[in-house]
Amino acid sequence: MTKARLLRLSVVLVSIFMILLIIVYWDNVGTAHFYLHTSFSRPRSPGAIAAGEDWEALPDVDEFLAKLLSSSLKQNSSIPRKTEQLLVQGSSKPVVSNLEENVRGYDWSTHKDRNSLDQEKLQVERQRTLREFCANSSFTFPTKERSFDDIPNYELNHLIVDDRHGVIYCYVPKVACTNWKRVMIVLSESLLDQGVPYRNPLDIPREHVHNTSTHLTFNKFWRRYGKFSRHLMKIKLKKYTKFLFVRDPFVRLISAFRSKFELENEDFYRRFAIPMLKLYSNHTNLPTSVSEAFGAGLKVSFSDFIQYLLDPRTEKMAPFNEHWRQVYRLCHPCQIDYDFIGKLETLDEDAAYLLQLLKVDRLLRFPPSYRNRTASSWEDNWFAKIPLAWRQQLYKLYEADFVLFGYPKPENLLKD
Repeated sequence: MTKARLLRLSVVLVSIFMILLIIVYWDNVGTAHFYLHTSFSRPRSPGAIAAGEDWEALPDVDEFLAKLLSSSLKQNSSIPRKTEQLLVQGSSKPVVSNLEENVRGYDWSTHKDRNSLDQEKLQVERQRTLREFCANSSFTFPTKERSFDDIPNYELNHLIVDDRHGVIYCYVPKVACTNWKRVMIVLSESLLDQGVPYRNPLDIPREHVHNTSTHLTFNKFWRRYGKFSRHLMKIKLKKYTKFLFVRDPFVRLISAFRSKFELENEDFYRRFAIPMLKLYSNHTNLPTSVSEAFGAGLKVSFSDFIQYLLDPRTEKMAPFNEHWRQVYRLCHPCQIDYDFIGKLETLDEDAAYLLQLLKVDRLLRFPPSYRNRTASSWEDNWFAKIPLAWRQQLYKLYEADFVLFGYPKPENLLKD
């Protein structure tokens, strides 16, 4: 009887082990090849974390999965040398091959000419500001107090994972996210061109960059790993380098408006412009296509857009679209301990420093800035015709993003 029980127990344990092994190795994500990086903000020794280094105390399942991941690192702790050489060769001389990017125009001159910032101190200050306000009980905003486990799966769709290099990027639309997604595609080799991984970020067409099937994101873990998904997320959050890029919240809104409503965009016209024009401009019998509407001079005004954001009915119908949803709702900065906080205002310097810290600066170069980037100095003009009460309400709506990421309160817009 005892032998039978032991046999059954052994079978169960072996089965569990095999299931966990399959979970870790089955996908073509490349877990066996990722690098582990030191968290920039923590007092640890410089350089990459060695495979098998003692991890912080974790629940039993997490610890077991962590050991599996560590064992794979001991066997495969680096990218094949041949792949690295190919990537260097392909990215040594960036070429703008996409027509849309040629039209937008890139500024290649800024990388060498600008004075370098003291990036290390800058990161310490940005992270200190974020953590202080996350810990400040007197500063509140929706979802601040919930734990990582309380975040619904669908709200984790902006966290892109690169297992090959141990990187997690939370993308924020209108904050250079197209080019950062391109970088993640090159690093993870998640997209092929005629059977070969892309090596130059600018070679990747925009339509592929924003295709959700191109990226491994946290919200996909449930389908892949089932009930172990949260455990794996937590392990990766502890061990991987996590970064995001942010922007002055009001300037980001201006950029979103220009991009989605001043240019002909069929999807945004039907989903958002038509309701706005009906609700706030009293238009009826609107054209069904954006080209007809633009031809008739029917465009959403910035005032319509602001009313839409402030209208309580908007959130009741559906959450904010990602292009104007608050960063704290996209990236959960009080639940996730980000290692690097970049800003669009210092994009070139921040990007170059981050790629060095990730030890991938020899593999690729971050694409250069757009020459026509929306400027902070435009705020006064854009908000000049917006009533003061609306501006004050709008600030309250985006206050958490201003405060958490160290953007000064726009006093000139909030007073008569």
